[in-house]
Amino acid sequence: MLMINYTSEHSLICSLPPPAELSKQQALWKLSELTQPIPDILETVVGMNNLTVFYHFHTDSQHLIHKLHQLWESVQTQKTHFQGKLVEIPVHYGGEFGEDLYDVAQFHHTTVKEIINRHTTPTYTVFMMGFQPGFPYLGGLPESLHTPRRDVPRTKVPAGSVGIGGSQTGIYPFTSPGGWQLLGKTDIQLFDANQSPPVLLKAGDQVRFVVEDITL
Repeated sequence: MLMINYTSEHSLICSLPPPAELSKQQALWKLSELTQPIPDILETVVGMNNLTVFYHFHTDSQHLIHKLHQLWESVQTQKTHFQGKLVEIPVHYGGEFGEDLYDVAQFHHTTVKEIINRHTTPTYTVFMMGFQPGFPYLGGLPESLHTPRRDVPRTKVPAGSVGIGGSQTGIYPFTSPGGWQLLGKTDIQLFDANQSPPVLLKAGDQVRFVVEDITL
């Protein structure tokens, strides 16, 4: 069931109940697409299990809410399958940029090589972009790799770090504080202001991690 609530005087959030699932994200991507022709809507931003809709101040918000519910009913009757481009991300696992690799292996009572194997086997889907420009929240992490975030976040996580946070995996485009468990690092640039578009990935794209090298 889609719930719609106000988040400001000119924005609404359309939310689905947890957990986050690919089929739900696909439906939200479709809803976002269907809203684009509506003149009163300025922008839509897909989040995890939600879609935020920004609209003009003069908009009749109740009419817009009714319209969004109608569009959602339309989404439910359509096939919402969407598959973006596939991007392979080479990763240097372990070493100074994979400081938590051994801890993750211990948490799951297995070996470092098995953790790397589990991490590189799936094809992930970008559920949403957020936290930093170009930061992909990837769905599809095997349950055997679900790992709690660090109790004490780091004040400096290097750009390109590949990590696990709970039930998701992702890549830090920029150096920043962060609490995810770090498995390694990629040299691939996820955000480049000189490119168009500036981001390598977008919601709906697929990602596969490949081993560049391993430092044990």
